[in-house]
Amino acid sequence: MKNTLLSIALLFATALTLTAQINKMPPSIDDAKNEPVIYTGKLEPNKMFYDGGLPHAVGVHNIQVFRANREHPSDPGDIGFTYNHQPYLAYWNHKFYLQFLQGQVGEHEPPTRVVLATSEDGISWSDPVIIFPEYSLPEIQDDSRQIPAGTKSVMHQRMGFYTAPNGKLLTSGFYSYCATPRNSPNTGTGIGRVIREVKKDGSFGPIYFIRYNRHAGWNEMNTNFPFYKESKDKEFLAACEALLADKLITLQWWEEDRANDGFYSIDLSKTGAGKAFSFYHRPDGVVVGIWKNQYSAMSKDNGKTWTDIVKNTTLWTDGAKTWGQRTDDGRYAIVHNQSATRRNRYPMVANVGDDGHTFPYMYCINSEVSPTRYQGSHKNTGPQYFRGIIEGNGNPPGNEMWNVYSMNKEDIWITSTRTPITGSVDKEVNDDFENVKTISDLDLWNLYVHKWAPVKIGNSNGNSYLVFKDEDPYEFAQAERIFPKATTKEISFKFNVDRVALGYAFEVEIQTQRGARVLRLRIDQDWLATDLEKIKGNGYPISTQAWYHVKLNIDCNTQTYALTLNGIKKADKIPFAEKVDDVERIVFRTGSFRGYVPLAEMEHGASVYTGVDNESLPGAAEKISPTVVFIDNLITK
Repeated sequence: MKNTLLSIALLFATALTLTAQINKMPPSIDDAKNEPVIYTGKLEPNKMFYDGGLPHAVGVHNIQVFRANREHPSDPGDIGFTYNHQPYLAYWNHKFYLQFLQGQVGEHEPPTRVVLATSEDGISWSDPVIIFPEYSLPEIQDDSRQIPAGTKSVMHQRMGFYTAPNGKLLTSGFYSYCATPRNSPNTGTGIGRVIREVKKDGSFGPIYFIRYNRHAGWNEMNTNFPFYKESKDKEFLAACEALLADKLITLQWWEEDRANDGFYSIDLSKTGAGKAFSFYHRPDGVVVGIWKNQYSAMSKDNGKTWTDIVKNTTLWTDGAKTWGQRTDDGRYAIVHNQSATRRNRYPMVANVGDDGHTFPYMYCINSEVSPTRYQGSHKNTGPQYFRGIIEGNGNPPGNEMWNVYSMNKEDIWITSTRTPITGSVDKEVNDDFENVKTISDLDLWNLYVHKWAPVKIGNSNGNSYLVFKDEDPYEFAQAERIFPKATTKEISFKFNVDRVALGYAFEVEIQTQRGARVLRLRIDQDWLATDLEKIKGNGYPISTQAWYHVKLNIDCNTQTYALTLNGIKKADKIPFAEKVDDVERIVFRTGSFRGYVPLAEMEHGASVYTGVDNESLPGAAEKISPTVVFIDNLITK
């Protein structure tokens, strides 16, 4: 007995020691209550750039899950829904589950619905299926409102999934309505929260209301789905009861519910907070709760009681969601838009720290902002509304941090970020791709992968290489590799142009980690040109479907570089495009650089581009002639 107790004590002490090694212990709840989350770093985003001019995190894969297409939809129906927003993520039964809200044109405009897509690897995704369909309200007349029969509901999403203690996976949504798009569906007047089971065979259980907005007049008598207690499935009922008893999970509902019946453990009605709740546990077990607009509070009893709600003044948020979590390496990340103007919904950053309280580091984890292809009300520019896998909703294999988000409230994306999250590498690059099966294995590469502009692994005659294929009229395929920072660097790679669409080019850039573009190569079907210029004396003829070996000798001391092609030096002392002290990354892409923020957007904010007067982009529904380029044997010295 004594030996057993001693062994338990030793194990406990070892666990505490390991935890202390991984995490610095945060200040006490009393000492941190005035600002539960603090960014202590010196870097701040530059409003001139979509990536904020911030260092890029190493090993981030941004994958497009859903590409809106009004004319040729992959989502259900004859007309594609082009407002897609508020995604949520879970990992259950060895599979990713991602649900998101759809509106046909714009925000707060019916018809709306919630759809779900699945994936086994986070890269290849199913087409979405409807899990919460369009909903028509009955006629209601009382002293406070008149709702005509057949009024279409407007859905709103503040919670996606719940994995119950008995293993059941529940998915959830909220039905509301808006008199006009200027009215909000999340002010407490909506109908109520619905729930249904996601089953292992891919089917779904019936839809039930799990909580009505009874204070707003909604109940079993005037709604279209039954109350959950009418279910005969005992395991489903037990899962619902466990969800209702979980004060942390259900605090996500307050914004849409707003009842004062004692269901919620904190009164948010007078604070200005309450929107888009997320949370994580610090190393000492204290819960940090984060809401929109910089609000935060802490709980030492898993959400039963809370400190006063305060503002995290160092998080420059912009009205979009903020996500916080503990990562698999034992550290912490806050994913949000650290907006330079406090209006624009970019850049997408991860603030990183060790203790869940102080966050000394900031990295950009998506450097691109896509053009908005379809007009619609309130379609803010940029990646936004980030969500990860909430505690208890699964953990995919590997150590990556997974986040979902919408781009321009139009397309749905997922990103996996290598942990520990860092902005530099120590080892030189020597990538021949021979042992790479899928792009998931490219853990030190940053990838930007569209449905119509993917980056894949190809193989021919026993040789493996990167494949860039671009058929999107407004996007590009992109891969970026960070290498050890240096003032002089030799970089070599091979390329093979299978084809390049007329008027397009494949571009290669050497950059700093703050975004300076040192040198720029332009490759089309006939030429390789330096500094993107196809002019006499500055270009070298090439052929398609042939491998070429490029070597770049970069010297920041002289602010020049040399180009060698197939072993023959073609040019020496080519001036840098921008003056820099060092270089740190190489970028390959099937289109031109678009990282500069337009002046009007920079000065006035993204709201300039969110009105219904914007024109939809022509030809957005059709693929173009493909550009296909192969890259191999990237080596830095």
